[in-house]
Amino acid sequence: MRIVVFGANGPTGRQVTEQAIAEGHTVTAVTRRPAEFPLSGPCLRVAGADVLDPGAVERAVAGQDAVISTLGVPYSRSPVTVYSEGITHITRAMTRHGVRRLVCVTSTVLFDAPAPGETLFFRKVLEPLIARTIGRTVYDDMRRMEETVRDSDRAWTVLRPAGLFDTDAVSDYRVATSRLPGRFTSRADLGNALLREAVGDRHVGAFVDVRTTEGVPGFLDVIRKEAFGGRK
Repeated sequence: MRIVVFGANGPTGRQVTEQAIAEGHTVTAVTRRPAEFPLSGPCLRVAGADVLDPGAVERAVAGQDAVISTLGVPYSRSPVTVYSEGITHITRAMTRHGVRRLVCVTSTVLFDAPAPGETLFFRKVLEPLIARTIGRTVYDDMRRMEETVRDSDRAWTVLRPAGLFDTDAVSDYRVATSRLPGRFTSRADLGNALLREAVGDRHVGAFVDVRTTEGVPGFLDVIRKEAFGGRK
């Protein structure tokens, strides 16, 4: 299968790209800094492009079977538009070139429902602080991105992971179309879930939670390392 990955040089993008190559897919990895991309192989093409450049996006999308977007930016007080503008260019290019399958990433926060079994402090204080104050501009733009995806005529799936952390291998993670218990999703699991959706049609037209259930770190450890890095 021919797959193009936007945001390929982020931690999740590299997971998707590496796993897709290992499975024998032909991958176009799109990054603004192609010289820094650490992966290589006969089935990999690295394309230097900015998702905010519609012409560059169209060239990357042409001839593909599926698109995976792992775009991510740090929390910021300034308005964020990368998600919504980027996905607008991607969906338009997909329509022009007849590319059907789109899979992308937002956040479990966008379920607008508490995680099952979560503590009162996390549900009423900590998560609202992150969602409505610290990360408000990022999540606002993720919502705009989801609206664009939902209104497109593509076969789309949006994955909504929880707090992201790094592991060496894919685990026996869970997916569901409603919010799952737990606070974390490993990037290896998220990358695998993105790939599984891209090559299949299990959750077309759905928002899907992805949750790691084994080997998860402590909450404060992840917050200290990840919260302000924007490392999708």
